[in-house]
Amino acid sequence: MSRKKRNKKLYFYNCTLTEERFKTTQEAPSPEELLSVNSFYEMNPEMDDRPEHIKLEVENKVKEAESKKEEESKE
Repeated sequence: MSRKKRNKKLYFYNCTLTEERFKTTQEAPSPEELLSVNSFYEMNPEMDDRPEHIKLEVENKVKEAESKKEEESKE
């Protein structure tokens, strides 16, 4: 006998600072206040308890994204 697949409802939200788009399976009580994890840590660096290697990965991704934007704007 096969199981019936449940259809989960997806909710899409945008980060208020970076305009990144996220999808979740739970409805947010106040979507206008949602932030991405990176935005939260940028605003609250004293609360950043992530391991060093994660911080370095995030910094490298940000630098790569910035360099791509600069290259696109030069062309």
